[in-house]
Amino acid sequence: MKVYTKQGDGGQTSLSTGDRVSKTDPRVEAYGTTDELMAFTALLSDKLSDEPGLREHIGDLCRILDDLMHLAATQSGGNGKTLDVAWLEGRIDAIQATLPTLKTFTVLGGHKDASLCHVCRTVCRRAERAALRAGFTGTETSYLNRLSDYFYVLSRSLMVWFHVDERPWKA
Repeated sequence: MKVYTKQGDGGQTSLSTGDRVSKTDPRVEAYGTTDELMAFTALLSDKLSDEPGLREHIGDLCRILDDLMHLAATQSGGNGKTLDVAWLEGRIDAIQATLPTLKTFTVLGGHKDASLCHVCRTVCRRAERAALRAGFTGTETSYLNRLSDYFYVLSRSLMVWFHVDERPWKA
């Protein structure tokens, strides 16, 4: 089977439903950006492969992102996975409880894994905006909103975990 079909050369693509749409369709943007987020999240999981439990947890997030991507491509029910916003909020609260109180704005950089969390966070925010443009509201966009918060607190926890000051220029 060939990877290329030449059917998209004219700027059209097929959704999972079989419908042909423009590659600029908001649904294509939503699932494409979610796919990008899933790729960066998988990279983060691979980078954190030595951290017990964390890699598995982030792998679970990739599976949920795959469900969100399916939802955007079909505008129908997902693969049966539940987008548990409350569970994600619990994880955020648990991580944040271990962190020192912020006294300044967070400056990005200082450790490659924390920086990768910020890449995931910013792509997640873009995926949320794309989902909104595609007409999604409710649990899907709430989940993406919390997921970006999760990546933010995870980046902060990694900075603490690796004993890196959040202000790398500070002497």
